[in-house]
Amino acid sequence: MTIASHANWNYPTAVRFGPGRIQELPEACASLGIARPLVVTDPGIHALPVFRTVEGALRALGEPVGVFSDIQANPVGRNIEDGVRHFDAGKYDGVIALGGGSALDAAKAIGLMVGQQRPLWDFEDVGANWRRVNADGMAPVIAVPTTSGTGSEVGRASVIVDEATHTKKIIFHPKMLPPVVIADPELTLGLPAHITSVVGMDALSHNLEGYCAAGNHPMADGIALEAIRLVASHLDQAVNDPANLEARSAMMVASLMGATAFQKGLGAMHSMAHVVGGHLNTHHGRTIAVVMPYVLIANRDAIEPRIVRLARHIGIEKPTFDGFLRWICDLRERYSIPNTLADLGVRSHHIPAFADAALRDPSTGTNPRPMSLVDFEQLFDAAIQGVRP
Repeated sequence: MTIASHANWNYPTAVRFGPGRIQELPEACASLGIARPLVVTDPGIHALPVFRTVEGALRALGEPVGVFSDIQANPVGRNIEDGVRHFDAGKYDGVIALGGGSALDAAKAIGLMVGQQRPLWDFEDVGANWRRVNADGMAPVIAVPTTSGTGSEVGRASVIVDEATHTKKIIFHPKMLPPVVIADPELTLGLPAHITSVVGMDALSHNLEGYCAAGNHPMADGIALEAIRLVASHLDQAVNDPANLEARSAMMVASLMGATAFQKGLGAMHSMAHVVGGHLNTHHGRTIAVVMPYVLIANRDAIEPRIVRLARHIGIEKPTFDGFLRWICDLRERYSIPNTLADLGVRSHHIPAFADAALRDPSTGTNPRPMSLVDFEQLFDAAIQGVRP
């Protein structure tokens, strides 16, 4: 059986995986009582043939397809408010989340907010804020990923930028986990190589940080190990041979697995990327790839034995920490990913504010070693200056 075969999974939610399964979208809508869905996507996807494919599948519902696509690359609170107004005006009864991480996160947040009286930020993932949600008012969401990076389709949260503070905030509720996911790797075949590479690095980071995160979660570790092996075996193929369905399928699986594995936690890669993306609107996967080696070096004392095991598992010729680090840097070079945060517009004057925000980011709590303000100041400085491994 190849990775591109059809399969139904229930881990952690119901996933219909396989080429061509987008045609099951009307049936999935019926299973959730959705008769008049709103498709939430981004402007790029809306203009691509993949949207026509989804639109065609939805004709079986007998209703015009509602569309909301006014979403930024790093979605902001205003996008969610506009989406809720669109949902209400069209009298829709469910959401189809179509796209990469930005569209999926925005769609899940819109599905949450259509039944709430409180503002979005009241549901930030702090303490028991999620208990404030009127769960009965939430709209059902079907997630349809078109990239293989964030894994947001199997996540219980959305990352949304608070424009007032330029900070990325995690909005969480258990019912934000879409009850149905249609993971059709054929929808990723038109993804350009430069996007395939950076979203692939994002999928790698989720599994890598989940594997290295503080705490004891053997199931998450096992999922992450296998997912990283899939990335090591198939990301180059997906980038260099975009029509390779087996490679596309493997990367979609690795992305799903990453979002499952990081239930254990993330780390400083995401803390830094959240801050940079929130302030400078950089692409999340590209930012993650830039900071990845610097964070690995900073965490070396806490993760080296784990990284050595990982290096052996994925077949690196020299299965050492340095060998794994070299593999990461080689990936970045092959995909023309910058080596420094300076290449993304981060400057030394940003360090005090960025370090403070990264320290307070929720991902920092499960970094493999405790982080201080000085630690983050040094990390940002190294990543700006380009201190090479």
